[in-house]
Amino acid sequence: MEKKPYIVGVGGANLDLNGASKAAIRLRDSNPGHISLSAGGVTRNVCENLARLGADVKLLSCVGDDAFGSFICQACQDAGIDISHLNRVAGVSSSIYLSILDADGDMLIGMSDMTIIQEHMPQAYLQAQKELIQGAKIITTDPCMGENVLLQLLDLCTPEQIVSVDPVSCAYARVLAPHIGRIHTAKPNRMELEILAGMGIRSDEDLQRAGARLIEKGLRRLFVSLGAEGCFYMDHTGLVLRRKLRPVKQMVNASGAGDSFAAAMLYATLNGWNVEKTLDFAMAAGIAALSHERTINPNMSVSLLEDILEAHRI
Repeated sequence: MEKKPYIVGVGGANLDLNGASKAAIRLRDSNPGHISLSAGGVTRNVCENLARLGADVKLLSCVGDDAFGSFICQACQDAGIDISHLNRVAGVSSSIYLSILDADGDMLIGMSDMTIIQEHMPQAYLQAQKELIQGAKIITTDPCMGENVLLQLLDLCTPEQIVSVDPVSCAYARVLAPHIGRIHTAKPNRMELEILAGMGIRSDEDLQRAGARLIEKGLRRLFVSLGAEGCFYMDHTGLVLRRKLRPVKQMVNASGAGDSFAAAMLYATLNGWNVEKTLDFAMAAGIAALSHERTINPNMSVSLLEDILEAHRI
């Protein structure tokens, strides 16, 4: 009997501390707001969304033996992520991500402490997971681990695997940029694409030229999230697409939209859907995330995304 294809996530698993202001933020002052605690980390978030959509997903990451590490592990298990291969590091604090959202639900500033995965992931850890990694149909990862770990992962992956990377931020996009030709699928935003392509983007023509630069380097698929403007897509076959859904009327929390988009895109990839259906499904997942106060919408499911598509398709 053929085994069900699975996805392996390799990257950050954080505790997310989100502060949402109730009014316009006054800098250098105390602002009334709502503060929430949740499990996070870009790769972990993508894995949770995938698990909630019904995919078989396994997480490779590092957490501390502290209360935050236990919180992260419990959240992963509750969502259905396989964490049996997770590395627990004694005496080291788990990763933490702090974000401040403005009164409109958009991120004003974020700060991450990824010390555990950048400095305390043993060199032998990923090597010991070689069989698991090479058995996956899709690998989803991020550059938060640092360049050395990213390169070690890429060396372990096989040519037929789909390796998908979210650059996460402009700072981490600089880590990824020299190696973009070794990646199958990338999901940057406009600012991250500028760094990956080494050029400014001021127009749709610039957007397409920047994408073409990455494809020429060896990238196979490019998904550029453009917020309310939708998504730009380009691949190695020469296909170029722009897709858009009707935006939400009220954005609650923008911090998890990109992770939800990536997860739905990979779920669609796992199931062999065409590009148009993949883009629409991914954008619907972004809307699902924007509409909930948590970084990950706990109601994430295929049926929810189908309902969102019905309501937001233009």
